[in-house]
Amino acid sequence: MKVKDLKGKKVGMAVSGGLDSCTITHWLTTNGVKVICLVADLGQQDEELEVVRKRLLDCGALEVVIVEAKNQMAEAGLQVIQAQARYEGGYWNTTGIARHITVQTLLPKIQEKGIAIFSHGATGRGNDQVRFQLAINMLAQHVEVYAPWRDPAFLSAFGGRKEMIKYCEKNNLPIKATPDKPYSTDANLLGLTHEAGRLELLSTPADFVKPKMGVLPKDAPNEEEVVQVSFSEGVPVSIEVRSQEERGEGTEGGRRQKSLVEIFQKANQVAGRNGIGIGLSVVENRFVGIKSRGVYEAPGMELLGQCYEYLLQLVLDRRARDFLDYISKQVAKQIYQGYWFDTASQMMRAGLAPIIRLVSGTIVVRLYKGQIIFAQAKNIPNSLYSEERASMEKIGEFDHQDSEGFLKVLSMGAKALACAGQIDTNPG
Repeated sequence: MKVKDLKGKKVGMAVSGGLDSCTITHWLTTNGVKVICLVADLGQQDEELEVVRKRLLDCGALEVVIVEAKNQMAEAGLQVIQAQARYEGGYWNTTGIARHITVQTLLPKIQEKGIAIFSHGATGRGNDQVRFQLAINMLAQHVEVYAPWRDPAFLSAFGGRKEMIKYCEKNNLPIKATPDKPYSTDANLLGLTHEAGRLELLSTPADFVKPKMGVLPKDAPNEEEVVQVSFSEGVPVSIEVRSQEERGEGTEGGRRQKSLVEIFQKANQVAGRNGIGIGLSVVENRFVGIKSRGVYEAPGMELLGQCYEYLLQLVLDRRARDFLDYISKQVAKQIYQGYWFDTASQMMRAGLAPIIRLVSGTIVVRLYKGQIIFAQAKNIPNSLYSEERASMEKIGEFDHQDSEGFLKVLSMGAKALACAGQIDTNPG
């Protein structure tokens, strides 16, 4: 689809309010397109959405609609944690899952306003174009997608950020971007992703990024902070800061139960100030076939995700653990590559249900300069761990002599391999 095909038509454009949003909105408007800007409130920390509304109206938008999506973002973040769905190198998929939630929450407004064309500002060399495209195709196949960064007319006018900045300055558009901005940032409730600019140079260290969700580990307090996180059937229900006297905070006891959004906000606050999940640098494989470098912040995801992992260690046997490890990798790829709504993802989420219902209990950790240190596990009804059976002392039901028969059975296969000449006696 080309801009010439859009003249006089209404287009619903998913926007964040940044440089691309302002440039595309104004450019489409000058080409006779009726642009309705749609902003998903994902809990982003770097923008005031009413300021974004005014900015986009000043850029020519016919209307700006802000859609509440924090609850859906929190639910999606929880599903990522439950699947332990980290992409290559430990990235918690915070931007990837946000694109799916953006489409899901904006679609009702698009349909309500009778809009048949959806647009976005994702570039032709990134992952987001795939996520937007596939999510729309799966959830509303009758809605067409227009991507300016794949339109020859737009590409001939804008080669990149420099040209867009010049265009905005020439037309007095209210942008924040400057030619010397060292990197770009994408934000939501779950985390921040930083990329492009100076970060494309592998000589640029991760701590070049100025954190927005906390502090770098080296700048965190010199004292440990003890935090207690409780889960009920896979859902975090409370976060209690033990050092409340030093922090001026009370415990969760006696308070109303927090919403999932509030749990994430509290986890971000507590973990962020201790440098948890801040400054993760990953060079990853984009779906389009090129590598990219990003620096990530996800303090709450890291804290909640690690506490969830400690509970998993207690409740899963080795076969269930193997299954989860396989599913985790697959779910991470599904999110990253834009397939969160497809049949395979539905199957994977359904497959995790028996595991999720087992994850109840409380984990106590110590946070110190970017580290999450296990301190205690308690009140875990489905734990398979037994102090008596695990003990090396002469207590409990386990009889060391019973292992004699077990090892004889295992030895049969080991000896058979040796007799068949299948053993490499000089590995490496």
